[in-house]
Formats: sequence, C-alpha cells, structure tokens
Amino acid sequence: MHSFDLTIDRMTKVEGSASLEIRVKDNKVEHVHFKITEFKRFFTEAMKGKPLIALPQLLARICGTCSNAHLICSIEACENSLGITPSERTMLLRLLTTYGLMIRDHALHLYLFVLPDIYGKDSFLEFDENKPEEHQLLHDGFEVKAAGNFLATLVAGRSVHAPYPTIGGFFHFPDKSGVEDAVKKLEAIRPAVLRLIEIYKNAPFRFDRKTNFAALVPDKYWFLDGCINTGKGECLPEKHFGEYLERTVLPYSQASAYKHEGESYMVGAMARLNLAKDRLHPRSKNSLGETLDIFPSTNIFHNNLAQAIEILHCVDHSIEILTKHEFKSEPIIKAANREAIGIGVIEAPRGTLYHKVSVGADGLIKEGGVVVPTGQNQINIEEDIWRMVEELIAETPKDKIAFEIEKLIRAYDPCMSCASHFLKVNWREE
Repeated sequence: MHSFDLTIDRMTKVEGSASLEIRVKDNKVEHVHFKITEFKRFFTEAMKGKPLIALPQLLARICGTCSNAHLICSIEACENSLGITPSERTMLLRLLTTYGLMIRDHALHLYLFVLPDIYGKDSFLEFDENKPEEHQLLHDGFEVKAAGNFLATLVAGRSVHAPYPTIGGFFHFPDKSGVEDAVKKLEAIRPAVLRLIEIYKNAPFRFDRKTNFAALVPDKYWFLDGCINTGKGECLPEKHFGEYLERTVLPYSQASAYKHEGESYMVGAMARLNLAKDRLHPRSKNSLGETLDIFPSTNIFHNNLAQAIEILHCVDHSIEILTKHEFKSEPIIKAANREAIGIGVIEAPRGTLYHKVSVGADGLIKEGGVVVPTGQNQINIEEDIWRMVEELIAETPKDKIAFEIEKLIRAYDPCMSCASHFLKVNWREE
C-alpha cells in the first residue's frame, strides 16, 4: 500500500503560474489541488471607469498567447451594448483573424510542446535535422505557425494585440497581393497539416473518462456565434451563457472554477469536434475520411488530434474566403452611447470565452466579467488527475506518474506554454 504527497511547487514556462498538490493514502487519492496561483490580475476591476471604445484593446492584454480572441470577444460585447450589428465583411475579417490565431496557436502547442513527448525528447529543438522525418517536422512546425501569423497580420495588423479590428468594423483592409500570398502560404502548409493529423491519430497516449462537453456551435464550423451546446439537447443562448455557469470557489486557486448543472465539463477543440464535426469544411472532411469516426471521443489526448483537425479546417475555410471575397474598405459603424449590458461569446483556441460589459449612458464602463476556458476546465482537469493517479499508483513508479500527469495537463493545453519537464516533483512518503 502506498501513501505519499506529490507536490509540484511551480510549473515553469506557463501562461501565469500554476502548481499541483496530490495526497495519496493507502492507494487512495485523498485530494487533488490544481492551483492556478497567478491567474487573477484584476482586469475586471481595471476596466471600471474606462471608456467603452478603449475596452477591447485593454482586455486583449489578458493574454499574450490568445490576445486576439479576447479582442474579438470584447468587441462583440461592446457592440451588443451599443446595438451595433457588424457587416458581413467585418464578420469575415474577424473570422479570418480567429483562423490565423487558431492555426498559429494550435501549431505552437502541437509541434513545440506535445510532439517531443511522442518522440521521446525533452524539446522540439532536439529533433535531428539529419533524420528525414524529424527534419520534415522541424520545418513543418515553423512553416505552419508562420502561415497562421501571416494570415492574422494581413487581416488584423499583428498576430498578437492586433490593431485593425475595432468596435463597428476594421481600420484597415487586406490588399490583393497580400491575399494572394496568404492563399499560397496556406495551400503550401496543407500537406504538413495532414502529416500532423496522421501523427496524432496514431499517437500512443490514452486516458478515457466520461465527462460533459460544451462548445459554441453555429450553423457552420466557425468560432464567432451560435448557441452553447452541452451535448444534452440543450442550446443555451449566448447572451444567457453566464447565467448557466455555476461559479465554484476553489480556496487554493486564484482562478474561478465553473460547473454546469452541478457537474464539471470540458471546453476546447475536442468538445467542438465531439459536438460539431459534421460542420467542418467540406474539403477538410473529404481529406479526413475515417479519421472523423474517432469523434465523439472521451480520450483526453484526442484534444491534440482535434486541434490538428481544426488547423486543417481553418486552412481550408480561409482559402475559400480569401479567394471568393473582395475586401474593399467600408466605414466603421458607430452608435451613440447608452446605458446597457453587452455579452460576447466566442471560441478561443482552448475553448469557450465569455465577456460581459455594463456601460453607462456616458460611455464609461460600470462593471464587467470575463470567463476563460482554463477556469471552465479546471475541475475537469482535477478529476482526470484523480482518476489517473488511482489507476497508476499500484504498479507505476513515482517519476512515471508525474510524467503521465504532465502529459495529461498538457493535453488540455490550459493556457500554459508548457515545455517538457515543466513539473518539478517533490515526494514525501509516510
């Protein structure tokens, strides 16, 4: 019988700061505390008193990795408060901005952080240029990421903290030569993305646990509107999403956690594929074939595969949009200030993102709220770790358990820029 404490004092190279504490007594897990220790930075307080027009760029600073997701979500909330309906062209440009983010962010996670686990390496930079397969993957990784950056820069001005999107429209529009270059770059990376999908389809890692899933599901597979689908026949309206969330205080964590109807749930790429795989781009579905039969899945490591599939979808739909539409300039839609509440809900790379703003008739922010994917996944991560440790404890060395936990956390991609060996484990045995 085993009894011990597993403590990870600090996870390095993460978005913010996190740690983990597990207590095992007589082969039974007594508690799992996944602690997000530098998550709350009081943005909801900082936004009070600010002019509405300044809010999206302020809230984009919540995250350097997916700043454009916060930017687009905040713009939606602000527009809803003003009664602005964006034009079709604006929505397409916002979608392309989001697609650039998804391509770049998913590629960063899959190539640089997860792929070394599959190949038994500490770092992506340990891949050997002299081995053809590893040489190919090195170049694939940087080219896919670069294509996503190029698309976001072309459309939104930068791949992080983009200056072009604004309340009511865009300040700048892509030119014809830039569009042609983007299409060429996206077509060029498509074979690399298909190789990536095949790798994650055949990845050896597996951990299954039945859980709930939630995602914003529109008529087509994109990330900007729709209703919240929970897989239980529910279609929760965007504007009421926050009302359905049950905020759960974890006293050891700075991040608010959430449940729905008293249960934990998962958001992110796997949730989206589980609930809406039939809505992927036709070209993507044709290339994927039987790979889509894997979904719906309860294997958390299929979140990596789902991200790879989403890269392909973003590539294919971006090419279609760029080749079928002209992006001539149009005036920014404006509206008079009014006292109102606005809600924004989009799908960020790691899952459903929620912004709420309450604005006065003077155009100044009275209060607001932000619910991020990591907070929604927090309890689900703990429950997965709990189950995994109990399954492994009887016959698995302690260092192996720590590594399996690391891989599990990494599969969630919980807003952590996680390099290999981000867990430093101190074991205390009784």
